[in-house]
Amino acid sequence: MSEEFKPKPTLWERLQASYKLIIQNTETFEEIATYRLSLLNAYILASVLIVLVAALVVVVIVLTPAKRYIPGYGDVYNNPVFLKINRQLDSLETVLEAHQTYTEAFRRMLTNEVELPPDRPPESLVHLDSLQEVPLAEEDLVLRNEVELENIRRVAQERGPNGVPFYDIPLEQIYFVPPLRGEISAPYMPEKRHFGVDIIAPKNTPVKSVLDGYVIASDWTLETGNTIGIQHANNIVTFYKHNSMLLKKVGDRVKAGEAVAIIGNTGELTDGPHLHFELWHRGKPVNPEDFIHFF
Repeated sequence: MSEEFKPKPTLWERLQASYKLIIQNTETFEEIATYRLSLLNAYILASVLIVLVAALVVVVIVLTPAKRYIPGYGDVYNNPVFLKINRQLDSLETVLEAHQTYTEAFRRMLTNEVELPPDRPPESLVHLDSLQEVPLAEEDLVLRNEVELENIRRVAQERGPNGVPFYDIPLEQIYFVPPLRGEISAPYMPEKRHFGVDIIAPKNTPVKSVLDGYVIASDWTLETGNTIGIQHANNIVTFYKHNSMLLKKVGDRVKAGEAVAIIGNTGELTDGPHLHFELWHRGKPVNPEDFIHFF
């Protein structure tokens, strides 16, 4: 049969067609090696090699630092090293802000500077000298003197077995000077760890000591801002928090009605100018509204 009438082989037949690969020395024509191959075997071998090379490249990229040298690989914001540094930077910024706030509060305390609202002129600044002695109202003064005289007479009459007078006077029999006059914005809620009352008053209002006593704490804290604590007789301690300025230092003796601070809005646990006042008796907090009238 002539070649023009020979049927054309199919693709599968061409792939399976066997070929001989001879490796020969060109000078001596000696056959060094002979291989029988087909196109199908060649395709399979090439595919296997390509897959192995691709797998090797993927392993190198995933398991070695070589991936860092690939242009455009990954996002720097997802890099664990970057995220760790970023968290450390945020922590440092928080500490720096706290130190700056403390430094500013301490500077204002040293310079007797009171923070004024933008619409208030500097001439209206309350001077420290005018706040050292805040006179009581006449009716408060009369009532206070009567209560003190009654307490003195009671203490003089009541004595223990060894002749030492009792000083444990019930709180109901003690007259407390209101630290300031204003509306109660947050009551005493010990179940929510709110051991005092929040009193709203205008800026630059002086905060007064409720009784005679000695200052046992006068400092700034991150949560409560400028805070002052006073130890009184009868196992009573009072705290005045979130002030813009403290007028007394530790060890100072204060009188009832004497200004010890200026109302403010310092510290994290605050949302506006107010005084957080706490009254403690025998080491436990009590509700100030049971013993003090704030309006």
